[in-house]
Amino acid sequence: MSRVVLGVAGGIAAYKAVEVLRRFTESGHEVRVVPTAAALRFVGETTWAALSGNPVTTGVWEDADEVAHVRIGRTADLVLVAPATADLLARAVAGRADDLLTGTLLTATCPVVFAPAMHTEMWLHPATQANVATLRSRGAIVLDPAVGRLTGADSGPGRLPEPAEIAALGMSVLARGAAAVRPDLAGRHVLVTAGGTREYVDPVRFLGNASSGRQGYALARAALARGAASVTVVAANVALPEVAGARTIGVVSAAELRARVHEVAPSADIVVMAAAVADFRPADPATHKIKKDSAAPDTLALTRNPDVLSELLANRRPGQLLVGFAAETGGPDGGVLELARAKHARKPVDLLVVNQVGNGRGFEVADNAAVVLSLGGGETTIDRMSKDLVAHRILDLVVEHGD
Repeated sequence: MSRVVLGVAGGIAAYKAVEVLRRFTESGHEVRVVPTAAALRFVGETTWAALSGNPVTTGVWEDADEVAHVRIGRTADLVLVAPATADLLARAVAGRADDLLTGTLLTATCPVVFAPAMHTEMWLHPATQANVATLRSRGAIVLDPAVGRLTGADSGPGRLPEPAEIAALGMSVLARGAAAVRPDLAGRHVLVTAGGTREYVDPVRFLGNASSGRQGYALARAALARGAASVTVVAANVALPEVAGARTIGVVSAAELRARVHEVAPSADIVVMAAAVADFRPADPATHKIKKDSAAPDTLALTRNPDVLSELLANRRPGQLLVGFAAETGGPDGGVLELARAKHARKPVDLLVVNQVGNGRGFEVADNAAVVLSLGGGETTIDRMSKDLVAHRILDLVVEHGD
């Protein structure tokens, strides 16, 4: 059981932190809520104490006998501040210790995650941006806020990400254990593709696959949990909440995915092509729904889609690390690994993640297993485990490969 400190600053989004608390407690973690005095004007002490099962204090003068501002930080496995207001970020940068939360931040030796929430102008102000950069340079994980509806009619960047995704990212940090104190992707820009493309036969029917996007989203979440400066997700038909702190670009077809990837890839340090991209598309899609009683052809003419991974290999910039995925079932042409090794020979990416799919494996399930092929002939087996843990195992190899 991990010990989590949930810091809550005084913003209107404080009410959403209640759901973050519930996610952690229902997953078996012990949570101590440390609100600021301003936060208690939005959500009362009784709510935090009842849902966490732990006392709630805000000042350094309370519970003085246990020196709470030192003990809480020292014993935590994770400190997560949600929402983190502009004021809280500024006080954290200055090293203030005028309440229990800022005192806890100064004594914490575990990973610290900030989930900012504020009005757009406050988030974009040079002072806030400088504070975010400073905290990241010190090893803290500071998520970019979501874009959406703010207080009143305002809309823009500054919205607190969805509570479930904030909690999921916190759990991804905890999954690394002691290694989490080292943000080994700090400063890196990561591009991840996720989901499965659709190639429309007519306006209502398409050729597609069963990829849910869970593994790609887990990889994006894990990259942020390891301190990545920015993460962009090109998501093909993914029906999941957006990853907290990541920029998500939705696409439908392989052509759209290709275009968005080529826009983002030149600035990315790491590109992870986890999406299941269609190899073929209808050569002449119908403009109207094809009726059963129409003179429809018995065969569907297909044309080949561009090979995005091969294009990335041909245009990669020096130092960029490429990770490909191979979803295989095995068949008359060879077994899963045999086919994957042949693909790796044709497309010599730094790492090729091989998944056996079908019959309840790989697609649309919560866990995964893989073999990762690396340049030079290395092979690493990842046993079946949650996709979040698989993501960290893959990124372990990414970091090792880049060292």
